[in-house]
Parts: sequence; structure tokens; C-alpha cells
Amino acid sequence: MRILVVEDEPLVADAVARWLRGDAHAVDVVHDGGAALERIGVNDYDVVVLDRDLPVVHGDDVCRTLAAGAADARVLMLTAAAELDDRVAGLVLGADDYLPKPFAFAELSARVAALGRRTRPAVPPVLQRAGIRLDPHRREVFRDGRYVPLSRKEFAVLAELLRADGAAVSAERLLEKAWDEHTDPFTHAIRMTILKLRRKLGDPPVVQTEPGVGYRIP
Repeated sequence: MRILVVEDEPLVADAVARWLRGDAHAVDVVHDGGAALERIGVNDYDVVVLDRDLPVVHGDDVCRTLAAGAADARVLMLTAAAELDDRVAGLVLGADDYLPKPFAFAELSARVAALGRRTRPAVPPVLQRAGIRLDPHRREVFRDGRYVPLSRKEFAVLAELLRADGAAVSAERLLEKAWDEHTDPFTHAIRMTILKLRRKLGDPPVVQTEPGVGYRIP
């Protein structure tokens, strides 16, 4: 998934981003509400991890903007205030979930994954196609019963291809969902990742190239 982390404490923001990247997500980070609104206006995020007490533009106002707009991003609100009234207020603003600080990273991962599922059409928890079995929770991939070790980017690209259910996925879509905003769109990152995926998945080749369209697993 493509995730935006909005947190004004740099150490916390970096720790959250590192953890989510370990789950094979593409993560962008900003430290104030104004920058968050700029990124949201440019990028298509699946989930926004939003601290409530932000400088420049308060987290409440960012949340209201997201709730009122056409964006499909789900909002996980973070705050040091753990009282019931604060949690209710955050949800009333339009947040989809609420996580008080301090929190366990494992719970953060689970809540982000649950919100991500709500931004997409329903898919099975385990993705299967063409002899490939991908388990997002365990981060395991098998082809015809053989375990296939993949890097985080390879795993993210394969998951996106499997979710397409046989349809072609453009290189732009793969770049958006598996890499963050610092990636040069003119690099050969997608092509090289697809080549590595084909090699690791073995014969017969299963990832097809649709010239001028993208890639698919038929």
C-alpha cells in the first residue's frame, strides 16, 4: 500500500515509517498538517497515519479535509490523549480508526492492514493465481508448493499483480503503490524488479508484459 505518515516528532515518524516499510508498504513522511494536505493533493494514498496535534494545520483540520474530499484514503489517528471523549471526537471528525500513544508497532501494522483492506475491493486474505500463493500476513510466497524468497519490493509488486485478478497493471500504478515519492519515475526500478520476480518464480514464466499497458499474471 501507499501510506502517508504525518507526525511532528521526527524520531516517532521515522520509527513508524521504518516499521511500515518492513511490511512492504511504500511510505512518505511529513511533519506538519500543511505538508500533509499538499501530499494528499498530489498522491493517491491508501492510508494516512495522522497525529492529531500537528503544527501549521491541526490534525483535526487535516482529518476534516480528508473526510470531506473525494480521496479514498483511510485515516488512522494517533494521539497522546487516551480519554474516551478524545477517541470519540476523532472518529466524529471522520477518522476511520484511533490509536492512542504509546502503541505497539504490531498493533499499528494490524490496524493499517485492516484499513487498507477497506480501500480496495474485497479480496481473499491469501492471494492465489497461476500456482502462486501469497500470504500478506505471513509475508510468504509459494509457487507450486515451493517457497519463493522475495525482497520487500518484489513482494509488494507481486501482491499488486495478484490483486488485479488477471488484469494488466501499469508501471505507474506499481511505482505508486510499491515505492515512495523519492523514487525517480524514470528509473528502471519496475523493469528490474519484474525481471527478478520472473527469475525467482521460475518456469514457466508467469508475469506477462502487455506492451504499452503494463504487466499481468493471466
